[in-house]
Amino acid sequence: MTSSLPTGAAERRGPLRAGDRVQLTDAKGRHHTIILEPGKTFHTHRGQFNHDDIIGGPEGAVVTNTAGYEYLVLRPLLSDYVMSMPRGAAVIYPKDSGQIIQMADIYPGARVVEAGVGSGALSMSLLRAVGDGGQLISIERREDFADIARANVENQFGGPHPAWRLETGDFADRVADVAEPGTVDRVILDMLAPWENIDAAADALTPGGVFLAYVATTTQLSRTAEALRDHGGYTEPQAWESMVRTWHLEGLAVRPDHRMIGHTGFLITSRRMAPGVQAPVRKRRPAKGAYPTDGEWTPEDLGERAVSDKKIRRVRRDVTTAQTQGDQD
Repeated sequence: MTSSLPTGAAERRGPLRAGDRVQLTDAKGRHHTIILEPGKTFHTHRGQFNHDDIIGGPEGAVVTNTAGYEYLVLRPLLSDYVMSMPRGAAVIYPKDSGQIIQMADIYPGARVVEAGVGSGALSMSLLRAVGDGGQLISIERREDFADIARANVENQFGGPHPAWRLETGDFADRVADVAEPGTVDRVILDMLAPWENIDAAADALTPGGVFLAYVATTTQLSRTAEALRDHGGYTEPQAWESMVRTWHLEGLAVRPDHRMIGHTGFLITSRRMAPGVQAPVRKRRPAKGAYPTDGEWTPEDLGERAVSDKKIRRVRRDVTTAQTQGDQD
């Protein structure tokens, strides 16, 4: 009888076993991540304890070292692993991965192509969402990043994931090789210039499929949105960002923490139109100055009010007169 649990689920339940990754949390909230090995010892300058004291026990237990310090013992969550794993490139934060899963509607059995794998943080969340019956094809330009991502993903899932295929190369060059045109449910891009891959994504996506790009700057966001509109085969793009602020909880001293996870990146999404069908023309008029008229950005294009030469002369006269009078006084 085959297990109905998704990959790695059985290993994340039950007593702690040799080979399990566990997170130790001390009284000050500091974390230590270890892999349990029989006969091995965890030690710091504040004492030690044996791994055998944990192996075979339940999650949520507390172990006390030789100096009397206590550690809470739990298997790390995916978000814990992502924030502590080795990384060659900056990772997509868990708050953004969660938004991507929801807003791109990543579902069990979906066929997803992502490009810009980095260290594999988003790949793990996507694999959790598509399940063993789905497919995630990840395309990474750099072989060294791909190697790091593969190691991180396999460490998390305890080996190769049956739904994952990792390829190297440029998205625009490789996507047609790894997926038949019009068969991809979702395309997720995390790269410097996603607007250069709008056409290739359109060819890969099935009608109604979701395009999502993760970008760091407003310039990237603007260029991606305009490229989607210019293509004509996508719905009107939507964009947003999320910020996370934790709270201090101590009796009646309940207040926001002084630090927060602010801007990490922008998410922009759109849906693929049916082949040959143009997206409806926007009815609303763009704000004045939203687009340059001659290809050059002017102060007016950026929303800055022009100041007439006459006003400049008047202000200059008034301020110099006031200065002269002050000097005489």
